[in-house]
Amino acid sequence: MTRKLRVRQAQTVLPFGVGAVLDIQGESFVAAGIGAWPQLKAPVASDRLASRLGVTGFFAAPHTLNDRYDRPDRPGVPYVRFPGWLFCGACRSMVRFLRAQERPGEPPVCMNCAAAPRLTPMRFVRICPDGHLDDIDWWYWAHSRLDPARRTACSEEKQAWKARRLSFRVADRASGLEALSVHCGAIGAGGSPCGAERDLLDILGPQGGRCSGRNPWQRWDEQASCGQQVHNVQRTAGNVYYPVVYSALDIPQTTEPPREERDAAEAVRGHAYWTNLLEVLGTPRADLFRGLIQEDTEAPDSLIDQLIAEATGVSVPSPAGRPDAERIDLSRDEWYAFDAEQLPDPTPEFAIRRSGLGLTGETEEPWATLDAHIDGVVLVDRLREVRALTGFRRHSVNGTFVPADTSRRLRWLPATEVYGEGVVLTLHEQRLTAWENDPRVQAHVQGIRRDLEESFRDEQLAEIAGSELSPRFLLLHTLAHLLIRQLSFDSGYTTASLRERVYGRPEYGQRGLLVYTAAGDAEGTLGGLVRQGEAPHFAETLIRMLEAAAWCSADPLCAEHTGQGFGNLNRAACHACTLLPETSCQTGNTLLDRALVVGSAHVPGYFAGVLTASREYAAATALG
Repeated sequence: MTRKLRVRQAQTVLPFGVGAVLDIQGESFVAAGIGAWPQLKAPVASDRLASRLGVTGFFAAPHTLNDRYDRPDRPGVPYVRFPGWLFCGACRSMVRFLRAQERPGEPPVCMNCAAAPRLTPMRFVRICPDGHLDDIDWWYWAHSRLDPARRTACSEEKQAWKARRLSFRVADRASGLEALSVHCGAIGAGGSPCGAERDLLDILGPQGGRCSGRNPWQRWDEQASCGQQVHNVQRTAGNVYYPVVYSALDIPQTTEPPREERDAAEAVRGHAYWTNLLEVLGTPRADLFRGLIQEDTEAPDSLIDQLIAEATGVSVPSPAGRPDAERIDLSRDEWYAFDAEQLPDPTPEFAIRRSGLGLTGETEEPWATLDAHIDGVVLVDRLREVRALTGFRRHSVNGTFVPADTSRRLRWLPATEVYGEGVVLTLHEQRLTAWENDPRVQAHVQGIRRDLEESFRDEQLAEIAGSELSPRFLLLHTLAHLLIRQLSFDSGYTTASLRERVYGRPEYGQRGLLVYTAAGDAEGTLGGLVRQGEAPHFAETLIRMLEAAAWCSADPLCAEHTGQGFGNLNRAACHACTLLPETSCQTGNTLLDRALVVGSAHVPGYFAGVLTASREYAAATALG
């Protein structure tokens, strides 16, 4: 019985990257660390992402050829069989399958049955908060209810790790985990059968015993001392694997400064104390004028130093004790490219063009009101995204981080590059600022901020949402989800094939979102999403989106919820109206609130006026 098991190149980063458990054709494996990857690897270029992650570069898994030209011995990314304990569905005997017993192209089969049926992996494994993964000691589990004397009397006690007399039984008169049990058929004291048996009713949850301090692909000499309590879980449980993935778009370099940086520079040069500052440079009074200018313009020290150097021709040393510049998030350069007055020249990896809703000069409603809320649309005909896996966690998202290279010797990371297309939607800056400064909006968002601060995902989400959660981020993030759900109806893409990038950091002047599709093929997609973003299709899509968002099948419970979802980080957002597949969302389906888009009794929505105009137009049309 020969079979071929394959994993797509993109899947070696997510969802079946280093440390992940892969179920395929009735067998189960775990992806090994990148230290075991073959020499034949494809380099993936992304300088911005490499600089952000502090590595020398990225490599993708070797390409898999098709069935006609593939070679069985072609080197690929290694996956190790796990769990090692298997059982036969016919005779119910359990087998500890060793790596030396592996045969290329042949699945493990039962040697006790004449028909040699394929063995099935045990469904339970053991994890710990330090990121270790191991088999459950099934011999000990079967004997755990016995006293030490009877336990040591079993003939398999000295080689319990490869016990040959265990069986995995199913009771006929019980249900659930209580119906499953592990039985020992070895010889006990005096030649009598051991007969030890225990059901699996208490198998899940924290357990006693010692953690192995390693993962299945690591050698025994690589194990570490681990004092964490072990937890038994199903091998496909969600807390077995939390990957840590970073992604960046391939953005061409530009010499044009960001728009908000240009605006800030003009504000500094036009300030009443700017000339006074230049006149007293090098004196104690300079700090006074500098502070007054910064208080009024909120310009960073780096910008003022740059402007002083341009005006005087002499660079200004940074004052002692001034904190270093904050680490720039990966979305900053992307937003600058989409928001630039002069868009970057097209390249094979990045081609964008400015568009609009096609509503210029429109006076009829709801189109005129919609146009007043939208600043612009940018169509992304082609983009390249690099996704890199830095490591993973187990048991919880704030568990110990395990790097993709468990030996910690390599300076590269596994990555994959994908090509696609997308649509960038930008909101009107003045209207957006006025809306988020509304006291009702501020009070509403403050409650979500408190929940976020109490959540253990606070630091993780701060990299995406910013150090302080802003109303515009919640608005843009929810808008991206609603738009993806609407585009799945209008463009034919599934929600899982679309992804979001939210640009909602006020400190960078961000006020937009990108909805895009990225496929593993080098040619990307065929332009359907960009076509949907052109006029007049996109304006109609936005109106339909707002009308759909105004009502949820779970209302009024969903609309009036004061905290739902993971860590109570959502408000008016549920699976019936807003949530997306996990792979499509940057924040794991958190920080969402439909009320900020369409409004509610307690908070005004940014697009509430558009929705009202649309309803009035529909009513007037119906009445003739």
